[in-house]
Amino acid sequence: MTEIIAADIGGTNARFARAKLDARNVPTLGKVRKYKVADYPSLQACWAAFVEDEGGKLPNSASIAFATAIGREVIKLTNSAWVIRPDTLDEELGLKHLRLVNDFEAVAHAVARLPEENLPLLFGEDRPFPRDGGVTILGPGTGLGVAMIAFDDGEPHVIATEGGHLDFAPLDPLEEKILAYLRDKFLRVSTERIVSGPGLNNIYKAMATIGHDRVVLMEDAELWQAAIDGTDAFARAAFERFCMAYGSVAGDLALAQGPHMVVLAGGLTQRMRGLLPQSGFHQRFTAKGRFESLMKSVPIRLAVHDEIGLYGAAAAFREKK
Repeated sequence: MTEIIAADIGGTNARFARAKLDARNVPTLGKVRKYKVADYPSLQACWAAFVEDEGGKLPNSASIAFATAIGREVIKLTNSAWVIRPDTLDEELGLKHLRLVNDFEAVAHAVARLPEENLPLLFGEDRPFPRDGGVTILGPGTGLGVAMIAFDDGEPHVIATEGGHLDFAPLDPLEEKILAYLRDKFLRVSTERIVSGPGLNNIYKAMATIGHDRVVLMEDAELWQAAIDGTDAFARAAFERFCMAYGSVAGDLALAQGPHMVVLAGGLTQRMRGLLPQSGFHQRFTAKGRFESLMKSVPIRLAVHDEIGLYGAAAAFREKK
């Protein structure tokens, strides 16, 4: 049994926990400690607060997931002043072994090791992970996270991607108009301009402008609550359009990565769980012309875990050779 520190660092919150890994890198998380990123000048300062709160001797190995691309000489977090230098971070934190991963790469590692009861079926045929082939992982949050698990003779290999930055492809006249509206704002409209937390507000404002409707402007969190609760009819209409776009994008990514299985992840999708079956998500997912019959059979599962980022960061750990 290997013990490490797992961390999930976002633009708003930083989460830490001890984690024990079995021989298959399946984690068991200890007490989760959460800190506001804005309260600390650096990751090192936040790490020191965790060390003090945790007390006692800590493992000298860690795996950290960041809500940004990994691999650059310097990592700059969105919505945060923290700057991370990967080449020296292990020394700065007093660690012998350190693994850094993208946040949705961590989610994919989590999905590969979650028990079956944490992966309920939403649509399609009820069958297990493929022994060989790709599984698409995606979910809206601050952006649109996309990753892939490539199974080779039953062994999962996680591949980080930036699939959320593919061009958005409209499928009907209203989406053409939404795309035109967003092009005036962003020029290039990627899928995450629409299928993401802020994307719902983009759709809401675009539909109001297109239809010359008077609506109440809301912050993202307020709009999501109104849409899911059904307290605002126009917010719910924008949400339905969001679900349709989400299904289209999920289907396109599944075709690109190998349509064996799709796993939806993240807190927003968990909140949408009760509404997705009645939405246009699956109709759009399967609307792939000559591949419609195949797409109807593809299992679409939901990853359910309260701390999937931490769990995945732990599961991603590997010691340096």
